[in-house]
Amino acid sequence: MPFAGLRVLSLESRRAKEMEALIRREGGDPFVAPSVQERAFDDQGEAIHFVERLEGGEFDMVIVMTGTGIAFLRDQAAAHSNEARLGSALSRVTIVSRGPKPLPILRELGVRAQIVVPEPNTWKEIVEAVAARTERRIAVQEYGRPNVEMKAALEKLGACVTPIVLYRWELPADIGPLQMAARRLADRQVDVVLFTSSIQFDHLMMIAEGLGIQPQVADALREYTAIASVGPVMTASLAAAGFPVDIVPVHPKMAALVKVASEMTAAVVARKRV
Repeated sequence: MPFAGLRVLSLESRRAKEMEALIRREGGDPFVAPSVQERAFDDQGEAIHFVERLEGGEFDMVIVMTGTGIAFLRDQAAAHSNEARLGSALSRVTIVSRGPKPLPILRELGVRAQIVVPEPNTWKEIVEAVAARTERRIAVQEYGRPNVEMKAALEKLGACVTPIVLYRWELPADIGPLQMAARRLADRQVDVVLFTSSIQFDHLMMIAEGLGIQPQVADALREYTAIASVGPVMTASLAAAGFPVDIVPVHPKMAALVKVASEMTAAVVARKRV
């Protein structure tokens, strides 16, 4: 098999079991260390206020960034009143879906997305899609942290942008596996690390700093371990932090990432370790 027993580190959380299975299928030796948890805010006020503002006609477009976010919105709205009210409110506006993941939840709510942003589903594709429209009162269901660049780009189009914040990314409750991942990298016991979200890298380096091994982890990533990124957003984040990416799939999908990493890792690490 392509990985041929190479040691593969993943920091995947929500789809950890799926990632491990994909790595094993390609012949890799996986170590999956969940690096993040998504926590909905206990206060449901933001969700309810958003529904009321939709009903009041304050927005003409809603950008849905994640399936997780729209699911949190559905659950919080249902806890206060019912899903039908949220579906009715969303049906009054143009819906922009960042890729296909929010679509099943929207269908549950009886809502159709007028625009589904194509691969690689970055904020740039979102802005390009919005630029062709006339709607300019835009609510953005944010993911784990604010997208400052997208907000600024939309405002340049003349849009009034309202972030809807329903959840945040945090370290997992059990940071033991993530600490072990940092130690394995520092000890040069990892052949390739697979990144699917920038928060994974941030939390890895935060944990490494807390252990006092951040310089060793950074050196290993630059000199020893292949770095595989799921797509352009992740690649840009790593490059901005000073870590050039070695492997990127054509399509920004988890399975595609594992497949191309299995095919390229051996050659990449041979080159990096010379």
